[in-house]
Amino acid sequence: MRRPLYGWLSAEAVSLTGTRVSMIALPWFVLTTTGSATRTGLVALVELLPLVVLKVLGGPVIDRLGPRRVAITCDVGSVAVVGAIPLLHGLGALSFGLFLALVALAGALRGPSDAAKGAMVPALAREAAVPLERATGLHSTVKRTATLLGSICAGLLVAAVGPATALLVDALSFGLAAALLAWATRPPVENPAESAHMCADSAAPSTGGYARQLREGWDFLRRDPVLLGISVMVALTNLLDVAYVSVLLPVWADEYGGGAAAIGLVLAVFGGASAVGALCAAAWAAGLPRYATYLVAFLVAGAPRFVVLALDTPTWAVLAVSVASGFAAGFLNPVLGAVIFERIPEPLVGRVSSLTTAMCFALMPLGGLLAGVLVGGIGLAPALVAVGVAYLAVTMLPALDPRWRELDSRQPGPDGRDGGLHAVAAAGPVEDGGPRAVAGARSPSRPIR
Repeated sequence: MRRPLYGWLSAEAVSLTGTRVSMIALPWFVLTTTGSATRTGLVALVELLPLVVLKVLGGPVIDRLGPRRVAITCDVGSVAVVGAIPLLHGLGALSFGLFLALVALAGALRGPSDAAKGAMVPALAREAAVPLERATGLHSTVKRTATLLGSICAGLLVAAVGPATALLVDALSFGLAAALLAWATRPPVENPAESAHMCADSAAPSTGGYARQLREGWDFLRRDPVLLGISVMVALTNLLDVAYVSVLLPVWADEYGGGAAAIGLVLAVFGGASAVGALCAAAWAAGLPRYATYLVAFLVAGAPRFVVLALDTPTWAVLAVSVASGFAAGFLNPVLGAVIFERIPEPLVGRVSSLTTAMCFALMPLGGLLAGVLVGGIGLAPALVAVGVAYLAVTMLPALDPRWRELDSRQPGPDGRDGGLHAVAAAGPVEDGGPRAVAGARSPSRPIR
């Protein structure tokens, strides 16, 4: 049955569109009211730090309570927290300290919610009988399309009614996403015998204290060099992407007169192109060499975005680079997402996927501060060049590590073809220091908790 998968994708589309609105509205609100790039970076830090921490700590809770329940609960809470920002601003009661507190609470709710929604992917793909690359590709398409629509909406809303009022869209999107998720997915019907069999197969028992469950997830992650390498690499690129979105691009738009509309236009073009790329990846990625796709996509999607802004090129050139970079970026999440979920045993999905995403988010709180310090210290153009060079180095270094070629080692799916969904079990370290994965029996389709 595919209603849960499509319902989940619809909920993600709504929520991500609202989040893209806040990604522009929040930094623009701070930048226009304070004129401080440093304060703008501080807001990114305050939002992302609790987001990352709660992603890590929420993994055992997701495995214990189920990702469905955690995602819906957090989204309902986000309605009140995010909605309070424009309401208090309208009443003249929103001090900068209170604003930071609300932003931090919003990040604390978003962390477990994002992790829980991500943990649903393997079960949703299995229930819909589609390969993991298809599921992650469709999700990436939705995410990229949300970037496009959210950026357009944000630019128009901020220009028309101001950034504070635009945040109402984000608040309402959380409520609609929770309703869609509650309607499309089913509460769990536990099967103790099946759960015990799966835990025995994976050598990763789901019982025990909270600290033990958290440690089990970390032990699995640290023994897999590919998973760990992906997490570290994405953590560094996310740091640089936050620097780009939260400070470098807004300052560029402010200095060159484009304003919020220019930010929205650049991100919308990038998002539209990446949505097309992700849709192509959903159709073709299962047959592409993953390692080569990774290298080429990052070579096009990374450094050129920063360099074209630093060279003070015409707007049409900035948009042309955004098209090429966005299309290439559309292939990255489907490929890397499939690799990650293929390597995680189902009983550990909540814990390990939370840890990997938390690691990917770990440096993001520093991105805005880094960019603010660079712009204030050496100027906008040198800062853009420095961040672009760092992006190129981080994404191309895996070309020197032969272990990254394991990206091309697809596990057979339940239909016998490569790239499909499967269950794996961690059976301890092998001689090269990584975990040994063996195919397990595929469980019957089950509801999403």
